[in-house]
Amino acid sequence: MRCLGLLLVALAFADVGGATAQDAAPPAPPASAERAPTAAGRASAAWLEQQTRTIASQLRCPVCQGLSLQDSPTELAQEMRDVIRTQLAEGRSPDQVKAYFVGRYGEWILLQPEPRSFNLMVYVLPLVMLVGGGAVVLFALRRWTRADGAATETAAVEDQSTVNS
Repeated sequence: MRCLGLLLVALAFADVGGATAQDAAPPAPPASAERAPTAAGRASAAWLEQQTRTIASQLRCPVCQGLSLQDSPTELAQEMRDVIRTQLAEGRSPDQVKAYFVGRYGEWILLQPEPRSFNLMVYVLPLVMLVGGGAVVLFALRRWTRADGAATETAAVEDQSTVNS
């Protein structure tokens, strides 16, 4: 029985290298990409870089978690920006690129969650709290001014009675 347990542990650790969370480095660009870009190529390169920055600013860095991929200095963030750039260059839309990362990391990778189902509370709850807080303050002010007015009338009646005595 003990040998069976040792065998299971050995099998569990046998292929540790195959279960990693990161892909291999993206493939090197083709040799034709190393030539000097034309005017159209420079324009598309500028568009590609701008789109890469936009998408990277909407995704969370898995290492830093408080920073976007655009702002993160980690090597993983750089690799993920390269993946974004590669996918855009292959013709995928920004939504498809974000869907790729959501599929790999879950919806947590998005810095701003999609406003649907439970995530809708992130957008609605602050508004509900603001309206509720305003109602409480308004109610307290009305009650306070009514109590202050009633106390003033009581004091005026008492003053009048002392003057008449």
